[in-house]
Amino acid sequence: MRFPARCRLNGTAAILLSMVVILTTGGCEQTGATAQSALETGATDAPRTVLTPGPAPVAQAPLLLLDGEENEAESPAVADNSRCFVCHINYVAEAIAANHARQNIGCIHCHGGSDAHIADESWGSGGNGTAPDVMYAKDKINPACMACHPKEKIDSPQHEMVFAESDAKVCTDCHGDHRLSQRRCRWR
Repeated sequence: MRFPARCRLNGTAAILLSMVVILTTGGCEQTGATAQSALETGATDAPRTVLTPGPAPVAQAPLLLLDGEENEAESPAVADNSRCFVCHINYVAEAIAANHARQNIGCIHCHGGSDAHIADESWGSGGNGTAPDVMYAKDKINPACMACHPKEKIDSPQHEMVFAESDAKVCTDCHGDHRLSQRRCRWR
């Protein structure tokens, strides 16, 4: 049968259409004998496997998911920072963000919900953007960190510079790279 030129599908479109048909009819199942290649048989018209639509697959959970269910209560929750990582993907593996997330302490705990900041995309077109709800000037970093990590818990020789009267270091000098290396906007 010949179709008008406007109805013909190129090879890629035909394959995609076939895949859609197979997926929407519930999958496929192999029937017939296993095909042998022409190289194996020496024949040019070797039998081929025929694919026919089969019954819809039975919904089964993958074994890996079932394996994890028994340990689900034992594994701690991880903070969901996905709203922040849309723009700040560089913090996915950054030490402070990753360590805190594993303890179920997300960006929101230190920087607030920051809904206006998240919704404002004006910085992308050269605007100033909206600041997160909470930001820390350098002299506010240590007090903010020490709200959860008090001196009694971190008082050790390696932290002497944090508690020094002059030339004091801030927590983020040693722990992670939690400062933006390049600021692209000035907050309103």
